[in-house]
Amino acid sequence: MSKTPPVDAEGHSGQQQQRLQMADIARLAGVSTSTVSRALSGSKLVNDETRSRIMELARSLKYSINIGAQNLRLKQNRTVGVVVPYDSGTRQHLSDPFFLGMLGSLADALTEQGFDMLVTRVDAEQLDAAAAPFDSGRVIGVVLIGQWRHHEQLNQLAARHVPIVVWGAQLPQQLYCTIGGDNLAGGKLATAHLLARGRRRIAFLGDIALPEVAQRHAGYGEALAEAGIRPDPSLRVAVSFLPDGGGQGVRELLARHADYDAIFACSDLLAMTAINTLRQQGVSVPQQVAVVGYDDIELASYFHPPLSTVQQPIPAAGRALVAALLELIDGRPAPSRQLPTRLIVRGSSVA
Repeated sequence: MSKTPPVDAEGHSGQQQQRLQMADIARLAGVSTSTVSRALSGSKLVNDETRSRIMELARSLKYSINIGAQNLRLKQNRTVGVVVPYDSGTRQHLSDPFFLGMLGSLADALTEQGFDMLVTRVDAEQLDAAAAPFDSGRVIGVVLIGQWRHHEQLNQLAARHVPIVVWGAQLPQQLYCTIGGDNLAGGKLATAHLLARGRRRIAFLGDIALPEVAQRHAGYGEALAEAGIRPDPSLRVAVSFLPDGGGQGVRELLARHADYDAIFACSDLLAMTAINTLRQQGVSVPQQVAVVGYDDIELASYFHPPLSTVQQPIPAAGRALVAALLELIDGRPAPSRQLPTRLIVRGSSVA
């Protein structure tokens, strides 16, 4: 039995609607519909300036460009885009050990599946640019490492059927697929460990405007509440993932004359630079201040003292991200997933 193709509110089928949109793009660009078709398919017969103008109009009209999926079906493209946003506020460099770990995990997972990887960076304020490699046909789908503060932009990409999977937190009204660690449980594990070691004044270092950090902070709050401790606002310091973010946090605590006996830092680099700054202030770790980080980057076990941390599931992350993306490319739904986190106890929190 044949199926009736879906129609829009005005009675147009999906193919008719795309032809109408293509005609709109052609009219606005001042070119023929055949030129639009060639530009959207990546033809070299269209010059770069015209192609760029047409692609921008296509994005503004929410035109669904399925070149990547078409190329996969034709086995003409085996490249996946991996995008690492650049946030001007944090200035987190690509050499950050967490990014390197994620890139390595993705590279392994893609190689296992016979795909190549194209790494790009985009301005986090313009995350729609993450779709450009897909729109141009250079890649068949996109893995984005980090949501930052731009949940709505990611929803817009998903709404126009860009196959994209995001490493990050699950949020309300989310249209896109996320794979991420269990940040709530991770924050709770770190804080409960410090409480079990007799610490009661636990400082929190991290920017809760970022979804993943906000969930870690929620776990921190839950552990304190279960111990009958009310969070002290003076012990929460909003620092970005800059190399010296931990040092800035410790200096801010000193400026506030805060009384604290432990630090939960939302990345291992924050924890390490916090420990270095505590040493400069004559504070011993963990005797006077216990410290727990987050991620379990490779350097954590070699630091002095070895760093207690919440281990992110980085080895499993690549396979999970790639598996979800291939589901989307094949036209199947890809539900969001949370991967388990676990506490690694080392010398920075145990005297």
